[in-house]
Amino acid sequence: MTDLSTQVLNLAIQIQQIPAPTFAEGPRGEFVHALFIKEKLKDVSMDSLGNVFARLPGKQKNAKILIVSAHLDTVFPASSNLQIKKEADRIVAPGIGDNSLGVAALFGILWSLRERKSELKHDVWFAANVGEEGLGDLRGMRAVVERFGKGVLGYLVLEGLAFGNVYHRAIGVKRYRITAKTAGGHSWSDYGQPSAVHEIASLVTKLTAIQLPHEPRTTMNVGTIGGGTGVNVLASEAGCELDLRSEDPNTLDRLVQQVEEVIVNASRSGVKIMAEVIGERPAGGISAEHELVQLAVKCSQELGLDVTLTTGSTDANIPLSQHIPAVVMGITTGGGAHTMHEYIHIHPIEQGIESLARFVELAGAGKK
Repeated sequence: MTDLSTQVLNLAIQIQQIPAPTFAEGPRGEFVHALFIKEKLKDVSMDSLGNVFARLPGKQKNAKILIVSAHLDTVFPASSNLQIKKEADRIVAPGIGDNSLGVAALFGILWSLRERKSELKHDVWFAANVGEEGLGDLRGMRAVVERFGKGVLGYLVLEGLAFGNVYHRAIGVKRYRITAKTAGGHSWSDYGQPSAVHEIASLVTKLTAIQLPHEPRTTMNVGTIGGGTGVNVLASEAGCELDLRSEDPNTLDRLVQQVEEVIVNASRSGVKIMAEVIGERPAGGISAEHELVQLAVKCSQELGLDVTLTTGSTDANIPLSQHIPAVVMGITTGGGAHTMHEYIHIHPIEQGIESLARFVELAGAGKK
């Protein structure tokens, strides 16, 4: 490993050790804020949501800006054991790849550009944003895009484990919290009366019986389910959380209509079924021929990497849905994302940072 990639890895480990569950990213954001100041970047600030910003000036004042972002939050509760295990060729630690390494790469890009004495024509804004995971519903990136508007070069979104992939299309997502309420009662003396647990179980069975197309790829998942207060109690309340996704916005809309019809028809005498939308990630995309996509491919292939153009549900959903160019690139390979056994490979980090720095250097070359 080079000194720079070792520095990036060490920073990723520091970041990983700071708990940052969605809606509680503050301490990690403050750490990044202090580092931006230490690096003498311009216009360092933190907004009301906890997004952290810093500007690397370019030579041309009127040139369009490039935004490079990485999300601060993780899926792990603050009480999680964040122990790190170092192995010969990899680091095992919850959240190390998603997205501690992505946040560290903001600085890796900066260090690489300085090491090469690159003179950028355009300003680069670094954004460490909140609310990418789960019920964060991309709230951080929504605010970032609102701040910078549409007159930008585009977005480079960093995901630690996306090495060798270039995301240029965004999967649409809609999420519901579904609740069943009944009068409840005793499992023996009130037998025959509705139980909210039974109602939710029946509803899930009906939902998962909906036929989903293979093309365009479309998915449904009941991620959580729960309710009731005891084994001999007819539950008065139970609920579940439902995740719907599709590569095609129209297909997702049709699935949403089917799901909502099932939910509406599930209410009956003594049973009230309610559904609340708890997340909505809009779809979007740019052509594989778009100059930012082609640049991302070029910067990876120059290092001998095989590149896959793909879709995903990331912070890039927000700019892409507003017809603002955006691509997602990664830093290394690994696995076990969103588990306590998440890991990253050490060796590819050097190539990952190099490809990202080249992208930032070349984006918008010759444009005003």
